[in-house]
Amino acid sequence: MNNARANILARLWTAISPDDLAPFESSVAGSALELSRTERVARLKQRMEAMHAEVVITSANGWIDALKATLRQRLLNGLLYAPDTALGKALAAVWDSDLPPLVGYTETIEQCKERLFAIDASITSTQGGLADVGALILWPDSDEPRLMSLAPALHIAVLDAAKIHDSLAQAIAHEHWREKMPTNILLISGPSKTADIELVLTFGVHGPKELIVLILDG
Repeated sequence: MNNARANILARLWTAISPDDLAPFESSVAGSALELSRTERVARLKQRMEAMHAEVVITSANGWIDALKATLRQRLLNGLLYAPDTALGKALAAVWDSDLPPLVGYTETIEQCKERLFAIDASITSTQGGLADVGALILWPDSDEPRLMSLAPALHIAVLDAAKIHDSLAQAIAHEHWREKMPTNILLISGPSKTADIELVLTFGVHGPKELIVLILDG
């Protein structure tokens, strides 16, 4: 990191103390929508489906079976996954030979670029969800890099219903983001989309053409 960038980041981190943010966090917690878990799941599902995502409500014990059923409806050349994560280990332990082969993301982008952009689907975990706008929160890291959710035409995301928040402000406050803010956060509301000058919305242009969300509820 060069000195100029280091100086800027240092000034940003010291500009506001944790005590300065405490009243904000308290006000956010007190003014939240206070939806029930069932309401959060339903609202997230409704809003994401409005943005052309496919949302499947399943259980913590049945989500892999739901995933297999979904994949068997498609002709896919492979499923990109992170083998060192809890999700990846769960998949590898029970994968069937008639399903698209699991392809581990174990190399740098320079080593696997051609394969990365040629594979049909990927699966990632999620940090949480936002009920009010209908969006997923992803925190990419070395195990699940950002390109896993951007390069393949089909992105499958696994979301624990307990991690769905009423709003972004509530997520920031309840999860104490200021103490562990990553360098890269993704908010995903559906397949990739863009609009022309006449505001005509087109899906699947610059990224995944499909998004499937498996919500583990119960």
